[in-house]
Amino acid sequence: MRTRFAPSPNGPLHLGHAYAALVAHDTARARGGAFILRIEDIDGERSRPAFVEETLLDLGWLGLPWDGKPVFQSQRLESYAAAGERLKAMGLLYPCTCTRAEIAAAATTFGPDGPVYPGTCRDRRVDPAAAAAWRLDVERSLTMTGPLSWTDEVAGRQTATPMMFGDIVLLRKDLPASYHLAATLDDAADGISLVTRGMDLFNATHIHRLLQALLELPVPTWLHHPLLVEPDGRKLAKRRGSPSLGDRRRAGEDGRTIAQALREGRFPAGISLSRGVHQTP
Repeated sequence: MRTRFAPSPNGPLHLGHAYAALVAHDTARARGGAFILRIEDIDGERSRPAFVEETLLDLGWLGLPWDGKPVFQSQRLESYAAAGERLKAMGLLYPCTCTRAEIAAAATTFGPDGPVYPGTCRDRRVDPAAAAAWRLDVERSLTMTGPLSWTDEVAGRQTATPMMFGDIVLLRKDLPASYHLAATLDDAADGISLVTRGMDLFNATHIHRLLQALLELPVPTWLHHPLLVEPDGRKLAKRRGSPSLGDRRRAGEDGRTIAQALREGRFPAGISLSRGVHQTP
């Protein structure tokens, strides 16, 4: 079996990342499997080589060695483009020029990511010269795949209900691919058989299962683990300045001791573990 830890190098890692890496690493080791490190570095405006180096140092400091060489999303852009062209040829992608403000104003329902796109551009001609994102026609896609399901090791068997997202963007205006498309293709390319990730991404799996069916990709099992959260219940986040692993490492703290404390459910004052909330159809 193969698991992976897939951080984005757009900021320093914190204890939440350490916990996610620990779950993937320890699960692989306990089952005699491989633990893969994937760097999700296709956000050209925010990704920094310095943060890649910090990630490698942090994992070593925690005592979480990975197997093989790290893999980089930036080396896989052709595979994302090819998948996009395949879905276009199937008649499942359409260009969209709507802004977030326009979507928010027109939306009548809300999904896991906020206002659900109302399909404004689905049947509208878009100027080929216009900067456009490419959206997946989810309803039409489901007529091709039929009913789908997936399995989480904790939550059990799930019926895939990607319609909760509406027609999601797969090819962005500003990036080579969306998280949904890139992560799904990468997990297949890396031979990942167990996708471990936080409960905040539980609902995203409904979309990923649809993409696997459309692109004829292997279907892994998932394990969505609890999140480390701040006193107000929000998950730890780089943008809110959660203490970084690098700062702890440079201050002389023992990374292996921190990793063992996380294994045992002992967290710094004010930090707790939350299973989060997910929808189970």
